[in-house]
Amino acid sequence: MDTIFKGDLATRKGRRNAWLDALFIDHAILRLGWTNFHTVVPGILYRSNHPTPGNLRAFTRRFGLKTLINLRGQAKNGSDALSREAAHKLGLAFHDMAFESRGAPHKDRILRLAGIINTMQAPALIHCKSGADRAGLVAGLFILIQGGTAKQALRQLSWRYGHIRQSKTGILDSFFHLYQRTGEGHKPFLDWVREDYDENALRAAFKAGRVAEFINARLLARE
Repeated sequence: MDTIFKGDLATRKGRRNAWLDALFIDHAILRLGWTNFHTVVPGILYRSNHPTPGNLRAFTRRFGLKTLINLRGQAKNGSDALSREAAHKLGLAFHDMAFESRGAPHKDRILRLAGIINTMQAPALIHCKSGADRAGLVAGLFILIQGGTAKQALRQLSWRYGHIRQSKTGILDSFFHLYQRTGEGHKPFLDWVREDYDENALRAAFKAGRVAEFINARLLARE
């Protein structure tokens, strides 16, 4: 990912570059007023786009957040550095839990996420860049890990969050549909992931629409 941030928040120049990088290269200027914040389970799990420090403080005050889960992984850009610093100042437990928005969910990452979910301090906030795709995937995984249905999980991947299932991000919908067809009602979700889920087969079977992917990746600049 392009960045002008060099990992320094200790100096005035470094902090300025972090904000310039976040606002104009990572598109955080669009996220100042549009947070894509939604409730997954009241008092337990919330979702949003990558929060600015101010938005993270506001969410923590309003909802009593205890944990922040970063679905982008260690991006090493201005947005990443500023949100890590803000989380530390707010006393939030912080987890890096990277997922892909255009790839079949990795089995090992789902199982690692389950470990985080089962031990985290609630309430927690999950975020990716836009809050549309990876946040929807992980919100859906949370629902399944907690014993919900694939139908409930699929509601977390919706146009109302900015998710475009006709693009390559539709492979996330296909994952939930695959469990719905082959595992639901027969085997607990995590057992199905461990024993039956074939991410390579899902990746090979999925086809995205070119126009939708152009809109999602180029015009909307999604990760």
